Amino acid sequence: MEIAVKTLDGADAGSVTLSDEIFGLEPRADILHRCVTWQLSRRQAGTHRTKGRSEINRTSKKLYKQKGTGNARHGAASAPQFRGGGRAFGPVVRSHAIDLPKKVRALALKHALSSKAKAEQIVVLDHMSLTDPKTKALKEQFAKLGWASVLIVDGSEVEANVAMAARNLPYVDVLPIQGINVYDILRRDTLVLTKAAVDALEARFK
Repeated sequence: MEIAVKTLDGADAGSVTLSDEIFGLEPRADILHRCVTWQLSRRQAGTHRTKGRSEINRTSKKLYKQKGTGNARHGAASAPQFRGGGRAFGPVVRSHAIDLPKKVRALALKHALSSKAKAEQIVVLDHMSLTDPKTKALKEQFAKLGWASVLIVDGSEVEANVAMAARNLPYVDVLPIQGINVYDILRRDTLVLTKAAVDALEARFK
């Protein structure tokens, strides 16, 4: 797949060939869904917790005698059916993470990249650099290019000026190639890859 290479100013800077094995697959929603579910499940804190009846600080004395009152039989006031009692089967601290094979994760990344390529929502930049870390200037440049919701993936390191200028822009994410992931690709409208990122991806899946 042949795609034009642009500069940050919008000028042409040649072209690059994208591998069909990475960018030319037919996207499968089921694989993408599995990977996004895997990612989001790992992000859940799992720190929710309620007290059970053994942890409630109330008297364990029997409320009233067993027989003769006409009421139901009850013991301690910490039982779940009473107001202020312990929670029955409440949430406990646990991990929500699920497993997903590494090969499926790699395939999902290829399908996410292919979905952007198929929708013509991929832009390849010659390089991503700024002389000054000015958010206003970067925002104006993105407006000229028509980028409102964008994920920018650079090489092994993101330039400091770019990271500082973009970090206060809503709907703009900047990642090094090591941080590229399915969820961030799908949640943004435009995927911007530098030539260094394209080379790293092709070397990764070679």
